[in-house]
Amino acid sequence: MSSTKETFSQISPSEFFYRNRDLAGFSNPTRSLYTSVREFVENALDACDQKGILPDIYLSIKAADIEQPDPKQYILTVKDNGPGIESKHVPLAFGTVLYGSKFGLKQARGMFGLGATMAILYGQITTNKPVTVKSNTDGKMQDEFVMLLDIQKNKPIIQKHTTKESSKIGLSVSIVLEGDYSKAGTKIRDYVSQTSLITPYASIIFEDPTGEKFHYPRIVKEMPPPPTIIKPHPHGIDVETIRRMIVDTHYQIPTVDNKMITKVRSELGLQKKNLNPKGILDRAEKRWSNLSRPVRTVIAMMSFLNLDFDGLSKIRIDDLDIANKKLTYWNFGESQSHLIELDPESPYYKQLANTVQGDTLHSFLTKRFQRVGPTTADKFSEFAKFKAEKRIGSMTNEELVRLSDALQKFEEFLSPDPSCLAPLGEEPLSKGIMKFFNPEFAAVIQRSASAYSGFPFIVEMGIAYGGDIPPKGIQVYRFANRIPLLYDEGSDVVLKVVNELDWTRYKVKGETPLVIVSHICSTRIPYKTVGKENVADRPELERELKNALQYLARKLAVHMSRQGMADMAKKRANLYSKYVPLIAQFSTELAGKKQEPNYKQLIKKGSELEEQHI
Repeated sequence: MSSTKETFSQISPSEFFYRNRDLAGFSNPTRSLYTSVREFVENALDACDQKGILPDIYLSIKAADIEQPDPKQYILTVKDNGPGIESKHVPLAFGTVLYGSKFGLKQARGMFGLGATMAILYGQITTNKPVTVKSNTDGKMQDEFVMLLDIQKNKPIIQKHTTKESSKIGLSVSIVLEGDYSKAGTKIRDYVSQTSLITPYASIIFEDPTGEKFHYPRIVKEMPPPPTIIKPHPHGIDVETIRRMIVDTHYQIPTVDNKMITKVRSELGLQKKNLNPKGILDRAEKRWSNLSRPVRTVIAMMSFLNLDFDGLSKIRIDDLDIANKKLTYWNFGESQSHLIELDPESPYYKQLANTVQGDTLHSFLTKRFQRVGPTTADKFSEFAKFKAEKRIGSMTNEELVRLSDALQKFEEFLSPDPSCLAPLGEEPLSKGIMKFFNPEFAAVIQRSASAYSGFPFIVEMGIAYGGDIPPKGIQVYRFANRIPLLYDEGSDVVLKVVNELDWTRYKVKGETPLVIVSHICSTRIPYKTVGKENVADRPELERELKNALQYLARKLAVHMSRQGMADMAKKRANLYSKYVPLIAQFSTELAGKKQEPNYKQLIKKGSELEEQHI
């Protein structure tokens, strides 16, 4: 009986997404062309937003061969007037999957550092053509890279790199990919036009494969303030995140080389003087409060090693195992390793333990999390049943789980800091709605910042009625971090909230000419897929959306009531105009008069009274 041995291997991130590109929205030529447009345009807008530059975006889609039927090869180019990318970062930014600037805790259109590189990867897979990137950061020189992506190794292959003089700052990206514009064109045009709605401070030009240009000039010249990077909120932290944060808080055991020995000598005032180990420790004890942490750590190790400076220069510290109270070092003179026991009763043991085990819980909470002060840290420590002075690096796995659970349950943490968010604002949103829809009535609202799982978010919403809006029932425009969401609307939380509202209570019936514009901005939009097309129905999000929608619906109901009263007044005025002249004529004849009374003045006064009561 024969048996086969199972083989294990590892693949790179680019290899994974090469095999599973559907996950990122590159499922077919139609969706892939649309997604590629999205990713490049959003990267361009993000770059301008971060530097406070009013965006000028140029997008073009050209057929490589006009005569070929769809699906076929298209040349997609996006140019912006942003800050550009430094030459050294360009190859990695566009030739490495999961490399980018979108991983900090701040609002951005992109989230995964994936989309643009995936578009390049898709283009390479379908056409075997390289990407061309042109970047100018200083208004003097432009770098041009022509590159492919090594899928197996997840790294760029630079085919050509040239520089030339150029005064125009910005970035240009051009790829060749298989697409189907005949099917994707409507979505792409909708995407561009809706982007102009939610980004009214941008100027966007789109040139389609037929040569037709669509120009969306900027409506406002004020940009929202750029978002800032913030510390995490305690409610958004799990056990794994805590472990990673603990590693970051650990003070490193200093490398004991000649440079460090010189530093120790300097702080002890022993530049030209040699002392035995006891003399060094005596000198250190007198100056302890003025010594830096690295020097204190070296002195603590010297106390256990019983070495002077000459002896210290001949060894290498390999491991400091506080849990087992052991220190391992390598002696270069003897060419062998040594293990020594650490005495926990030594006054220097605490120095080493604190170095390895990092901050206290109190310090960890106040330094590493947003909006956690000393008082809150003490209250939390008592709530979680931990001593505030306990070293975070000394916690067991069970204690870390208990700490994580307590962080989720503690209710006295302040709400997340919204400074990492950059909502559009009520005035720009209102102007965008008025320009885009030209309604007879519009209202907008920006809700106060809230949070889900420790991530702050803000809901902005607008409603528009009548005017140029066609009577097709309620139309919903969804946006997240200023990204139009055009696919998979059926499972989106916004549609859920809109559909669950009893619109008859607000005088909305039938094929009403009504538009709802919803915008969610957050450091972490809870998208259901990597394709970023629909938002999950988190209870906190759902609540804020519902409150915003109800507020706007009430505003609409007031307008509809006034409109109804106006219609009734108009009908009454029409009745007055129809019958008052007849009454005047009959009354004149019955009275035997020749001149009719001035009824026109009566009709006018009646209309004025009706308007006053509306």
